[in-house]
Amino acid sequence: MKRVFLPVFLFPLALLAGCGAEPQATAASETGVDTSAQQNRVTATKNDAAASLLPARIRDRGTLIVGAGFGSGSVPLGFYADDNKTPIGLEVDIAYLVAGALGLKPEIEVTSWENLFVGLDSAKYDVGFSNITVTEKRKQKYDFATYRKDDIAFEAKKGGSWRVRSGKDIAGKTIAVGSGTNQEKILVDWNEANVKAGRPAATIKYFQKNTDTYLALSSGRIDAYFGPNPSIAYHVKTSGETETIGKFSGAGPTLQGLIAATTKKDDGLVKAYQAALNAVIADGSYAKVLARWNVSSEAVAKSEINPPGLPLTS
Repeated sequence: MKRVFLPVFLFPLALLAGCGAEPQATAASETGVDTSAQQNRVTATKNDAAASLLPARIRDRGTLIVGAGFGSGSVPLGFYADDNKTPIGLEVDIAYLVAGALGLKPEIEVTSWENLFVGLDSAKYDVGFSNITVTEKRKQKYDFATYRKDDIAFEAKKGGSWRVRSGKDIAGKTIAVGSGTNQEKILVDWNEANVKAGRPAATIKYFQKNTDTYLALSSGRIDAYFGPNPSIAYHVKTSGETETIGKFSGAGPTLQGLIAATTKKDDGLVKAYQAALNAVIADGSYAKVLARWNVSSEAVAKSEINPPGLPLTS
């Protein structure tokens, strides 16, 4: 029986592989999510029209090499199954759908966020599926085929009165964020505006692992974590110790941010990804994957190539 209810926050399981400890496995029947390596994923049938758009070198190889830049784990976007080695999660499921629609076998290669882009630049990876937001800066080097709305959020300890409704609300606070993310860019831009307005800048902190971020939050060393809304909503619901204190579009206040399949610019692949994504949107398999991970609210009606993204700093 497929177990596809709301997942519980499992980041320690996802992270233990990196420190050599034995995983503290939690039974799927207790968590409401299938964390096995088998997964019983939603599948997509080959779409001949989409597959015909692939360059011969990819079609003949028969595999889609996917860069998954979640490193040591980001539940529910990308993390490890209870065998501590099989990548699972929302982004992995989307990659499987696209590969299936293209008639290819997916090869998921987990890497760090920074090395994901190095791999795209060198053509080590055919595509990145890793909660990557479309930005105008990234569009200078990469092509994008969108598949999900991008919402980002602030998470703090439960019970406080602080809320983040605009950039001025972070003045003087200490906030953790992922290096190289669009959330980091937003914080940097807000800091610049606050300093110009005579307000103190926020202190930005970086942690390599989610466990370190949440330890810093619980101990009061940071005031908040600024990250992807799916991960934060997941943790808030299941930890019982934190709350969302602000939610924004990943592209800023005037534009809905979008998450996209990412590929090296002009490598001839983005149209195939768009066609595959539109095929799985049309056949209903896309909606099933989003429902599985409780992110149906972030669904898009169609995939777009290189839409407006998070603006360059003026």
